[in-house]
Amino acid sequence: MHMILRTMLVLSRARRGVRRKGAVDPYSVGRLALRVLPSDLDILNHVNNGVYFSLFDLGRFDLLMRSGLWTSITERGWYPVVASETITFRKSLTLWQRFTVETRILGFDDRAFYLEHRAVVKGEIYTQAFIRARFLKKSGGTVSVTELLDAIGHDNDRDLTVPKWLVRWGKDAVLPSTRQPAPSVWE
Repeated sequence: MHMILRTMLVLSRARRGVRRKGAVDPYSVGRLALRVLPSDLDILNHVNNGVYFSLFDLGRFDLLMRSGLWTSITERGWYPVVASETITFRKSLTLWQRFTVETRILGFDDRAFYLEHRAVVKGEIYTQAFIRARFLKKSGGTVSVTELLDAIGHDNDRDLTVPKWLVRWGKDAVLPSTRQPAPSVWE
């Protein structure tokens, strides 16, 4: 329940920021200042590994809202979903510690877009995650990358080359389509 309330607070603050300062460049690094709450912790008194992905969701929502992309995609009946994610931990975040979630769009391949997230304390990376995401249509089906880029007014001169290892990871980590069988068989 706490993450729903936290999400609503982040979205509300982002909306106010857009009204006061205007929209930010969607390709800039989004920065969201947060603090570790008791509900973020596991029994070892540091942020639970699964909570990081929820905190990084907040970073994506904040960047989408402050850039104006949230309005653009929701008006079209689209919504974002994570297809794959990978994370690396370096240092632990602990109770009441202040940190910043940094979020940036890395680029696109033929099916998805890629983002990088970092949990940063005083300029030092504690955790880094890479996200492969897509947009779905409430009416059914997926939003093509071309449709998405047209909707956000993508500048073709901008270099958004996704690192080759990340594209390879995205292809290697994919599961079968929802229209294909995916039996749970252990080898």
